[in-house]
Amino acid sequence: MGIFRGLSGAWAYVRGAPGTYVWLAILFVTTVALHHMSPEFEEHFLRQRSTNIHELSRTPVRVLVASAMWTDSGHWVPYAFLYTAFHAPAERWLGTARWLVVCASAHVLASLISEGVLLKAIRDGMAPHSAVDTLDIGVSYALAGVIAVLTYRIAAPWRYGYLPAVLVVFGLPLAAGPTFTDFGHFVSVLIGLACYPLVRGRGKAWDPKETLAGLRG
Repeated sequence: MGIFRGLSGAWAYVRGAPGTYVWLAILFVTTVALHHMSPEFEEHFLRQRSTNIHELSRTPVRVLVASAMWTDSGHWVPYAFLYTAFHAPAERWLGTARWLVVCASAHVLASLISEGVLLKAIRDGMAPHSAVDTLDIGVSYALAGVIAVLTYRIAAPWRYGYLPAVLVVFGLPLAAGPTFTDFGHFVSVLIGLACYPLVRGRGKAWDPKETLAGLRG
C-alpha cells in the first residue's frame, strides 16, 4: 500500500506541472536522437538550431524555439533532477501560463541580449568574427530565470539566504573570466527577479521550518 501511495503522490506531482514534464519528455527524445548522430553531424545539426548571431539574423523565431528543445551536453538525467527541483515547483505555484511566461522571457530576452553584447564585441574588435556562428543552445537561460523567480516563493528570512546564493552561483563566473553565456545566465536571473508582478497573489510563501515541523509530526 505504501508503494501505491508513493506512486500516486508522484503522479499527482507530475500532473500538477504538465508543462515541465512535457518539456522534459521532449528533451529525453532529442537527447536520444543526439546519441544516434555522428559527432560531425551533431555539431552541424545543433549549430543550425543555435541562437547565435548568424541564425538569429536569418530565422530568429525558429531558432529561439528550437534551441530550447535540445541540449549540447548529451546527458538527460541532470535535467530530470533540475526540472523536478525548480521548474515543477515553480509551475505548480505560478500555474502553467505564468510559469511559461517566466521561462520564455528569460530564454528569449537573455539570448537576444547576450548575443547583442557579443555582436558589439565583434564590431569593437574584442571578439573574432567567427563568433557569429558560436554554438548557443539549451535550456539553461529559462532554468536560471525560474531559479531566480522562486526567491519569491520562499518565506522570509529564508529567502535572504537563497537570493544571495543564487547571485553568487551565477555571478562568480562573470568575475572569473566571463563568456557571453555567463553573461546570459546572469541576465536570466535578473529577468526572473523582474517577474515579481507575476507572483503576486499566488498564495502563502513556503516556509521550510513549517515543512520540517510537519515531517517531525
